[in-house]
Amino acid sequence: MRRALLAVLAGGALLTGAACDSDAKADPEAAAATRTAPTAASTPSAAPDYSTSTKLVCDKLQTLYSVELRAFGSAMGKMVTYKEQKQATDAEKAEANAAGQLKAAATKIRRETAAAEDPDFQAAGKVSASKLESSATDRRYFDRVKTLADLNKTVQAQFTEWLTPVAGYCG
Repeated sequence: MRRALLAVLAGGALLTGAACDSDAKADPEAAAATRTAPTAASTPSAAPDYSTSTKLVCDKLQTLYSVELRAFGSAMGKMVTYKEQKQATDAEKAEANAAGQLKAAATKIRRETAAAEDPDFQAAGKVSASKLESSATDRRYFDRVKTLADLNKTVQAQFTEWLTPVAGYCG
């Protein structure tokens, strides 16, 4: 279980470090051009500066890695241990706990990004939150994880899928 938890935490740390390479900021000039493209009836103006607001939201989201996702990793580790020991009832309880942690992470992302001034960041928060909520209710991810090896193989890719929309803004 300790290896699974370390994998979850390492995946979160890797995702944080890789956030700078996300598609959300892949081409800042193109993004700025689409937001501020002048029309014949308007005069060119500078793009709004959302950096201060974005930094505040990103700072609040950093606790996501140390609280909700750590609790998710712990619950997943317990779930795997119970599955390996053929303790179905305890595995189901741990799975439900892990799903609850995903819902908590989704709620935090939705709440914090709603306060962002950048409408694109707000939209990215809705996408990430929806992905987490979907996984928490669909549970296909949980069904695929039966061993620590399964968890270690899938954790980073799953975090990337869930968090890439918002991670691109927090680099």
